[in-house]
Amino acid sequence: MNNRRRLPALSLLPPLLLPARVRASLGAVALLVAMTFLAVTATGARALSLSPLNGTPDASPQTQISFLGVPASEIADVSVVGSASGPHAGRLQSYASAAGASFLVAHPFRQGERVTASALIDRDGHTKRVSTSFTVARLPSYSPSPLGSPSPAKPGTVQSFVSQPALHPPDVTVTTDAPGAEPGDVFITPTHGLGQSGPMIIDGRGGLVWFQPVPTGEVATDLKVQSYRGQPVLTWWQGVIAKLGVGFGTDEIYSSSYEPIAAVTAGNGYKADLHDLQLTPQGSAFVTAYSLVDADLSSAGGPRQGILLDSVLQQIDISTGLVMFEWHADGHVALSDSFTTPSSTGQPWDYFHINSISLDPWGDGNFVVSSRNTWAAYEISHHTGQILWRVGGKRPSFKMGAGTGTAWQHNVRWQPDHTLTVFDDGATPKEHSQSRVIRERIDWALRTVTLLSRDTHTPALLAGSQGNDQVLPDGNSFVGWGEEPFFTEFSPTGQILFDAHIPAPGQSYRAYEFPWSATPAAPPAIAVQSAGAGNVTVYASWNGATGVSGWRILDGASPTGLVPVATAPRTGFETAIPLPITAGYFAVQALSPTGQVLGTSPTTQP
Repeated sequence: MNNRRRLPALSLLPPLLLPARVRASLGAVALLVAMTFLAVTATGARALSLSPLNGTPDASPQTQISFLGVPASEIADVSVVGSASGPHAGRLQSYASAAGASFLVAHPFRQGERVTASALIDRDGHTKRVSTSFTVARLPSYSPSPLGSPSPAKPGTVQSFVSQPALHPPDVTVTTDAPGAEPGDVFITPTHGLGQSGPMIIDGRGGLVWFQPVPTGEVATDLKVQSYRGQPVLTWWQGVIAKLGVGFGTDEIYSSSYEPIAAVTAGNGYKADLHDLQLTPQGSAFVTAYSLVDADLSSAGGPRQGILLDSVLQQIDISTGLVMFEWHADGHVALSDSFTTPSSTGQPWDYFHINSISLDPWGDGNFVVSSRNTWAAYEISHHTGQILWRVGGKRPSFKMGAGTGTAWQHNVRWQPDHTLTVFDDGATPKEHSQSRVIRERIDWALRTVTLLSRDTHTPALLAGSQGNDQVLPDGNSFVGWGEEPFFTEFSPTGQILFDAHIPAPGQSYRAYEFPWSATPAAPPAIAVQSAGAGNVTVYASWNGATGVSGWRILDGASPTGLVPVATAPRTGFETAIPLPITAGYFAVQALSPTGQVLGTSPTTQP
């Protein structure tokens, strides 16, 4: 892939060394960025990213100044001056996951002012002052309204358990389970349906493995397995979804024992959005966020005094919570590129709508973001924040081949073979007859995009929002249909190998399949109910356990005098075991396939 030479290799050169035609194509903003964001020097210094990026039109009043790429010891004489607030004192705090530090100002900036920040960078005896200049947003008085609460559950739509009375996840119906489906558990986040919302794991037969309901008024999205500090972890977003279609909350990181490890929130006064969380091996996280700002929308046919819902991408240092890098759609993507129009009623305009982040497989640190409302994916420089190229939209960088255009798409992902996968919603408003998942390849030499594959559901599904395509290790694809409550596994040739759904109107933002092994920190649960005529039924479950094959029942006249009285095979999330009453106290032990005791429940009475 040596012919994959893109704008960052040019924009990181000293601008006067660039060919005249390239300087002209970069434009004034990119040239200024190239001058103020030194990436390559005669001494071979590492790249430096300075955020807020030069020219940002709507930075937060609470923003920190982020120096990513050089140690704090090489940053000196930091100067931060607001056009209205004057000089700002502050302190440098280092990142734990990468070389760099944030300058934390002692007091917030004033809305609408212009801020200039600079510092001396000393590398190998060579000192250079770098700088950035940005405008602080004017914040509207608008307060987003949350979506309404889900409807009460109807009989036959949710699951209930005697030993876990607080859990009411939706029913899961499996309609196809064919040979060739990759083994693994399914990870979903049911929302907008009947009953509880929360992260949920089910097995290949649709049986519940784990469910954690979120508090009333909140929802969870995007449950998946990632790696943190070299260990597999569960991650998901949790918070409040506004009627605007974006989220305000926190990204959660849990261990394989279902205990919280870390919570990732956006920095600079923002809240983490529901759309994506991507962990890096070094210990940082890429998150999405949204910002409401006053803006002139007249260039897109809107009011001069309108409200813009701007899309924000941040890289967060998980250990410290510091912002390492920040990118705003506004200032990089023209308002006129949107396929939506500003509201005539004064409602905020979501012109871009970022919904996924995918790090490049080339290891250059750059990434692709997906914009639902411009129908495009953008390659972003991690050093300058500049757009390097676009796939789709009104102004693509490549000739788009037959079938490669998308509408309201989600989840644009780089694959290891350097292809791109996309969940192409096609609605809302309706542009396609059905949603599809597609795979595309960019030919860097010919500057073309070619469609490689296309999968659709039978019967046809048309999702108005959300959705994803996960390429599995064996080449199969696992697809979550977003607003439509289905999740499907396709073979490489498009055959449906697995298909399941939760009851409508439920939905899951995305759906994934992963191998998963877990032993909960909490003990197994037990409940005992009288069955009449001197009999009882013991109910045993262990929320989240994956290695249980059977149960041993303990009985005794006192809590300290329990002895084994029976064993039973595990029959699902909850196993019901009828027994004659022999004494007054009961407990259960979860057994592995070899008979090892994995966990013991508390002692209880009927």
